[in-house]
Amino acid sequence: MPDSQPQGPDEGRTGTDHDGATLLLSGARLADGRTVDVRITDGHIQAVGTAGSLADTVPRDRGTRVDLTGYLLLPAPAEPHAHHDNALTADASGPPSQDPGDVQRRTTQAALLQLGHGATAIRTHVRVGDVTGLGPLQAVLGARRALRGLTELSVVAVPGLLTGMAGADGLALLRDAVRMGVDVVGGCPDLDPDPAGHTEAVLELAAEHGRPVDLHTGAPEPVRLARLATMAGGLRPRVTIGPCRGLARLPQDVARQLAERLAASGVGVVTLPQGGCAYEGGSGPSGQPGNPGPGKAGWAPLRLLRAAGVHVAAGSGALRDTANPVGRGDPLEAAFLLASAAEADPDTAYAAVSAAARHTLGLPPVRVEAGFPAELLAVRGQTVSGVLSLGYSRVVVHRGRVVARTSAVREFCDAADANGLDLPRQAQG
Repeated sequence: MPDSQPQGPDEGRTGTDHDGATLLLSGARLADGRTVDVRITDGHIQAVGTAGSLADTVPRDRGTRVDLTGYLLLPAPAEPHAHHDNALTADASGPPSQDPGDVQRRTTQAALLQLGHGATAIRTHVRVGDVTGLGPLQAVLGARRALRGLTELSVVAVPGLLTGMAGADGLALLRDAVRMGVDVVGGCPDLDPDPAGHTEAVLELAAEHGRPVDLHTGAPEPVRLARLATMAGGLRPRVTIGPCRGLARLPQDVARQLAERLAASGVGVVTLPQGGCAYEGGSGPSGQPGNPGPGKAGWAPLRLLRAAGVHVAAGSGALRDTANPVGRGDPLEAAFLLASAAEADPDTAYAAVSAAARHTLGLPPVRVEAGFPAELLAVRGQTVSGVLSLGYSRVVVHRGRVVARTSAVREFCDAADANGLDLPRQAQG
């Protein structure tokens, strides 16, 4: 029952959040069971000490103090695979508006929704070409500027055709997108009559400009995936592919061999356990709704890929668009699904949406230790498994500042007393 107006835990505010200010997080529980204070300055963790030990090191007339008693403090998650240009359009009566103003508004709202869940860094894909040209891309880049300081929004330009006579225009637009300042060069070889040629064009352009690569593919053809791994192998900059749902439809031995090829090539994979990707036409097999899970035409199998040595991150994919009309964009839900499907233990599942996702985005690692970036998520609860199961109340820290708070309170009705139930009147989650 998250409050529609996010709020934080009880805190004694003694200043405002700004660069150079000190933030003290007190009484937080860590995943290893310790209860600590964390002092943050200039966007980085300056000190971690036993609970109460750092209180006197922050003058009460400067900085901000946040009481995290009852909260589990974790490295913040990141979102490696979003489609914010189409987000929040599931209820539209027709095709989503690609008017730049509408696209910028949707992108901003979607990014803030995910920030409220804890994602302090987001990679969002945006189509270039078709009838809209570069208008939606300009809008997403505008949202990126507006969100600076709240969340890190990196943008992937995804063209249509890149081969044949029709592909010349797509390649020119992709070059324009790079000049406009996109962070990542994208592609969707499944939608091109020449998938290998499409992939080659993306890799060459990215290498020319020193950009990472993020390719959409869901094809189950082993030959195509093997060729992609071979083409990308050894190339710099880094290459990510996703959502790779086709791997779930292959026999285990074939999928394992492909995973080994991907690992040898250094290609990373993003899996989408919540289902849905705007470029696949639906959240289930053959474009039908639903998300059967790993091994049943659902999502790319994290356990199998990790066993082969592939770097795997988990993302949310569609956020309330036609590919997944109820997508929440919540990294904790993605981790919950991985753990509940026995694709990973809770700690590994959370790492897939945090440490692994940050690595995919090219961001520095985060640990709750001195010297690391202050990109943190506090969730009411005691253990990782507990907050994946039920974690509504959250406090989000980005660049050393509290940037979002959400609180939830569950109240039990008078019937609980009438029935003799010994329950608290309120319970926070």
